[in-house]
Amino acid sequence: MSNTRPGESWVKSTYSGGEGGQCLEWLPTQAAASGVVPVRDSKAPGGPILTFPAAQWNSFVHYASGREV
Repeated sequence: MSNTRPGESWVKSTYSGGEGGQCLEWLPTQAAASGVVPVRDSKAPGGPILTFPAAQWNSFVHYASGREV
C-alpha cells in the first residue's frame, strides 16, 4: 500500500543509488501546495511519513549537501 493520492508522485533523493540502502523520497506536489514537505523511506512506501516545514527542510538539505555522506 502506498501513501499517495491520485496525481501525486514521490521523488527519490538524487543521492539514492540503485542498490537499495538508505533512500528518502519526498512529495513535491504537496510541498508546493501546502509549504510542508512530506518525507518517507523509499523501501517502506506504506510506512510512516515525516513532515517538515519547507523552510526547515531547505535548511537541512543545504546543510547536508555540504557534507560527505
